[in-house]
Amino acid sequence: MQIRKIVTSVEDTHVEMNQSISPPTRRAIAAAVIKNPFAGVFEDNLEELIAIGEKLGGLLGTKAVAALGVNPSACESYGKAAMVGSNGELEHAAAILHPKLGAPLRKTVKKGAALVPSNKKMGRCGQTLDVPLGHKDAAYVRSHFDGMEITIADAPRADEILVAVAVTDSGRPLPRVGGLRHQEALGEDGLR
Repeated sequence: MQIRKIVTSVEDTHVEMNQSISPPTRRAIAAAVIKNPFAGVFEDNLEELIAIGEKLGGLLGTKAVAALGVNPSACESYGKAAMVGSNGELEHAAAILHPKLGAPLRKTVKKGAALVPSNKKMGRCGQTLDVPLGHKDAAYVRSHFDGMEITIADAPRADEILVAVAVTDSGRPLPRVGGLRHQEALGEDGLR
């Protein structure tokens, strides 16, 4: 895996719609810009990208949790996304995100019974990548249906892939659309 750069960002929301948020909601994102080993060529066997995804799950998960500044078990939601430059294909993002990235990410947030929400797309330098978020242990916790975005001015280049992982310490600010609450989630089946 050839990493050109890693970008980490934290967002704290203190006020929403003139309402004070106490404690502030916190979200962190860690992203890596990597060389796409299959840029410009069709390759049937994507095992190399699958292995890269596994490494990035641990690396980016650890960086995002550290940036959030909480005990890993205090993370409440997570998500992953990848954007492939123009000399790649969407399946390159799928290979990184799906077979193996989730297991090391779950390990970094201490459990992670629910599926990790994901997004994949083709893109160009400076294009925004949206990372969907969902509760890490119970998919039905609506207050944690959210997203975070990242934009890197010089990525992804045509022969690169931008890969991002996001984690939070809470749900959206001021949630009020009902559903299962974080405090009620059992986290046994990944749904409730």
